[in-house]
Amino acid sequence: MTEPEIADAITRLRAEINTLDTNNVETREKLESLLENLEQNLHASEDEDVHLMDEMKEAISQFEVEHPRVTGIINDIMIALGNLGI
Repeated sequence: MTEPEIADAITRLRAEINTLDTNNVETREKLESLLENLEQNLHASEDEDVHLMDEMKEAISQFEVEHPRVTGIINDIMIALGNLGI
């Protein structure tokens, strides 16, 4: 996955987050925070990359049952970042 494809995946993630049940504020806030970190740190330093990858792994484990489409997109982004050496 190239950087433009990662940007597209981030766009898909934002769209998916927007479809989530608005009553679950905590979940939405965590996913929004992750999304913001992804967007801000796409070209981050190595230390920030490690933190971002840890945050993505945590999100996958937290949301994989309740929000499988969201976690699928997060996983795709995480793999793509890994392939880019991030």
